[in-house]
Amino acid sequence: MSYYYYGNDDGRKRGFLASLPPVTKNLIIINVIIFLATLINENFMIGTFALFYPTSQYFHWWQVITHMFMHGGFWHIFFNMYTLFIFGCVVERFIGTKKFLLFYFICGLGAVALHLGVEYLQMQSYMNGAALGNATAFQQIEAIKMTPTVGASGAIYGVLMGYAMLFPESKMTLLFPPVTLSAKWMVVVFAAIELLTGVTGWASGIAHFAHLGGMLIGWLMILWWKKRGILFEKDKL
Repeated sequence: MSYYYYGNDDGRKRGFLASLPPVTKNLIIINVIIFLATLINENFMIGTFALFYPTSQYFHWWQVITHMFMHGGFWHIFFNMYTLFIFGCVVERFIGTKKFLLFYFICGLGAVALHLGVEYLQMQSYMNGAALGNATAFQQIEAIKMTPTVGASGAIYGVLMGYAMLFPESKMTLLFPPVTLSAKWMVVVFAAIELLTGVTGWASGIAHFAHLGGMLIGWLMILWWKKRGILFEKDKL
């Protein structure tokens, strides 16, 4: 099934950026600017704007928002912004600009909540070990406090979930392996992979539970809007 979107451009040709919906466009621009600033002064940017555990000496309250604009390398920001471009444009045009802005940041905050919640449970376990004099537990506690979390992935996974709920039968194809599935099954596969890798710790260095938190909140928000009957009322909150 194909979907068409119409704009009030009076037949005038517009540039690529001008053709993007405003929230998606500005999110991409801000992320790129912050990434370039990080290349210039990485220590300051990471220490100030990445997300640290609340008991870390580097934690600041604004990091729950600013870390969504931070990235750990070129491929990290490239794939995040590519995914935001592909799915964010569609979701924003469908639910409206104001709703999409709210949706994006609440998904990001949901990702933070689950990520920090899991870290809290880990900290409690390590603190019990530290109380018994376990040297490894002390190292793990310090590692959690000193490890920054960066990336827009939590919010973007929420956008991906939103797309799958709005267009469940649309086809999605992975680059590797080249598998094609409907959007609703693709997000189920993604969620299962994130849960498995998060629980087993197989792919370390990735905030798997943040991804799951973004997806969970995205699912709940779209479900709530559908239940209230305002999903298709553009820009109504």
